[in-house]
Amino acid sequence: MSDLLIRDISEPMKQDIARRARQTGRSLSEEAKELLQKALIAEKAETETPRLSAWDLLRPILYDGNDAAAAEYALIMEEIEAERKKDFGRPVEDFE
Repeated sequence: MSDLLIRDISEPMKQDIARRARQTGRSLSEEAKELLQKALIAEKAETETPRLSAWDLLRPILYDGNDAAAAEYALIMEEIEAERKKDFGRPVEDFE
């Protein structure tokens, strides 16, 4: 573990962190680390590009302007994706 020194924190900000630390039962340092971690997670979530479903990726290729067919195809793709995800974490069969 290493240390981090943050200079020139305004007194009101320090008091806000100290108040939160008392409310959560943490030390001032622990609360500051928790707040920094939450801020980093929130910033990362804002900058990440959302993952596209298989339908979203294939739609520009396969969509012909028929909304009813597109909706049906989207449902089929969602079912396929749901079935595929059921296998995650399942033990691999012995092929011998």
